[in-house]
Amino acid sequence: MKSATMLATLQMLGVAPSFSRPQVSNDNPHPEALFRTLKYNVGYPKCFECIEEARAWVEKFVRWYNNEHRHSRIKYVTPMQRHTGQDKDILEKRKNTYEEARNKNPHRWSRGIRNWEHIATICLNPADVQPALCAAA
Repeated sequence: MKSATMLATLQMLGVAPSFSRPQVSNDNPHPEALFRTLKYNVGYPKCFECIEEARAWVEKFVRWYNNEHRHSRIKYVTPMQRHTGQDKDILEKRKNTYEEARNKNPHRWSRGIRNWEHIATICLNPADVQPALCAAA
């Protein structure tokens, strides 16, 4: 993307070129994070035989990601649970379960329980706190 013809073409099309460092996904972090999860998912094939096979695989992946994949950034609930608001009840039940377990066996707990509080705003890069990278619940 450094060649003059490429830059001229981008400018002609009204596209702002990006000069971010290689391996840095700051341009569009949401799709980059999803593509990384997709590429490193168990069963991701090296190639697809045809477009129908690729579409079927991606459809299966999307169902898994939305309905089964427990995402660490949203406290190990699925994106669908988060989207439908079920995560609040799930997190409350987890908190209660952890508190009960700690109360029954306090000697097994060197610290407090894990934080299961609902997060109102999700950020991909919380240290950077870039409003464009955050999504409210």
